[in-house]
Amino acid sequence: MALSWRYQDLAGGHAPGPDITFDDQTDAEQWLSGEWHDLLDGGVAAVTLLDGESVVYGPMSLRP
Repeated sequence: MALSWRYQDLAGGHAPGPDITFDDQTDAEQWLSGEWHDLLDGGVAAVTLLDGESVVYGPMSLRP
């Protein structure tokens, strides 16, 4: 399992973000819980959790 986040802007297009992979879903979600505000400030409006190329869930809005 190689999990990663796909980052999207307000229009649903690609937004730049850290290229990090995680061994499990818990690690990915814990990382996001600490970083979501910085991602939002950097132009990321939503994220999708991927396992390789397969969508685990999302897109999920980062906007409060």
